[in-house]
Amino acid sequence: MHTSCLNLFTGKLCIEVCPTDKIAFISEELCIGCGICAKKCPFEAITIINLPSNLERDTTHRYSANSFKLHRLPTPRPGEVLGLVGTNGIGKSTALKILAGKQKPNLGRFDDPPDWTEILTYFRGSELQNFFTKILEDDLKAIIKPQYVDQIPKAVKGSVQALLDKKDDLKNQIEVCKQMDLMHVRDRNVEDLSGGELQRFACAMVCIQKADIFMFDEPSSYLDVKQRLKAALAIRELIHADKYIIVVEHDLSVLDYLSDFICVLYGIPGAYGVVTMPFSVREGINIFLDGFVPTENLRFRETSLTFKVAETAMEEEIKRMCRYEYPNQKKFLGNFTLSVKTGQFTDSEIIVMLGENGTGKTTFIRMLAGKLAPDEGGSCPVLNVSYKPQKISPKSQGTVRQLLHDRIRDAYIHPQFVTDVMKPMMMEAIIDQEVQNLSGGELQRVALVLCLGKPADVYLIDEPSAYLDSEQRLHAAKVIKRFILHAKKTAFVVEHDFIMATYLADRVVVFEGNPGIDTIANS
Repeated sequence: MHTSCLNLFTGKLCIEVCPTDKIAFISEELCIGCGICAKKCPFEAITIINLPSNLERDTTHRYSANSFKLHRLPTPRPGEVLGLVGTNGIGKSTALKILAGKQKPNLGRFDDPPDWTEILTYFRGSELQNFFTKILEDDLKAIIKPQYVDQIPKAVKGSVQALLDKKDDLKNQIEVCKQMDLMHVRDRNVEDLSGGELQRFACAMVCIQKADIFMFDEPSSYLDVKQRLKAALAIRELIHADKYIIVVEHDLSVLDYLSDFICVLYGIPGAYGVVTMPFSVREGINIFLDGFVPTENLRFRETSLTFKVAETAMEEEIKRMCRYEYPNQKKFLGNFTLSVKTGQFTDSEIIVMLGENGTGKTTFIRMLAGKLAPDEGGSCPVLNVSYKPQKISPKSQGTVRQLLHDRIRDAYIHPQFVTDVMKPMMMEAIIDQEVQNLSGGELQRVALVLCLGKPADVYLIDEPSAYLDSEQRLHAAKVIKRFILHAKKTAFVVEHDFIMATYLADRVVVFEGNPGIDTIANS
């Protein structure tokens, strides 16, 4: 039992630790918010959050005592695409599960869950009453495209063709495979597919099935700009007068193109999430960026997110001191040939690489880093290079703090680096967590900090936006831009999120040709 809580001095059992249960219980009714328990807890496991009282009436689901709860639900409309936007851990995937009928909403009563009659009475008078009634009467079949497509090979085995044949309700798999660029991988096993191929395969599996509710959880991850557009077109083609389509997406340009209306989710990640009423696409995205909901007169973020390219024009005129050149080069990898045309780069400059998957962007980055030698042509200038790879596989067995101490000991405690990189990347929240337990987005942030913390002349950053939510992407873009400008270094960035790419780029290297066969890189 905790002895410092003020309630305990008056004889009230506010905090209880049961020997048979590993999780301590804090009574939310008795808690007065003094915060002594949060200060005394050595692991920062307790957070006290004051919620608006009117939200208590709108609790849709809660997992357990003192844990995450979701307030309200998005309202899908037949014949239209509903877009959901919000940070990671805010309840988007929970909302999808409830709307798909895979998770029964408990209205906050996790210890005494209501039956469906009571749930339908709760939603009486809203569009959700009809929606749930149809689900219960088995009129609606729901399919979810999962968020983490890299887990698919663990769940299903076999060839792409065999799996598509099993689910081909609409007999349209040839058209869908052509649209999704899957024709050349149909004879491959699922475990042999790359991230982008897995994503396109998962989207295709949804598009060939007969259903009433189609849900896509982050359909653009791993895809290049061209493939994102194709996937968005395929999703838009599912629109029918009696079909419901819901999309969770962090690439705001793709979300803008996909959606007919938008619900914004706000709150505190891992603690609670609130769903707003539906807005038009333009209004919804602007509300998310502004951090202010006018209909509720509520500010959910202290600062608005801006990414004006003109921001850099406010900086003093940059004196570029060093100019480097890389020569004409060729690299042969099996049947693939990459031809690099000569180019230049200077300090205080970010060069974004644009091109489809399989055009050799990562190969070129590895050649610049000295990890691959060219087969023809001159070699790149010998420079100190810091490289953030595309795929991040954590090998460290210790905490994030230990990893930072081992790899970038001088940088991570330097006041300038803390202000410019550590704080905007929210490192303090995860610094004492085990590296092996981090989520995809948390690993990405740690990898970016490690890359920027290493002293180098050139920073090679491969897909920094992967796994990050819309808010974190803009923070990451600003961190990279500010760091490269102030440190007078050069960065080569591979990026498919169009908003992030246009914000970052001073110049562009375009990769053209036949993906996987022969391509040319022009600066």
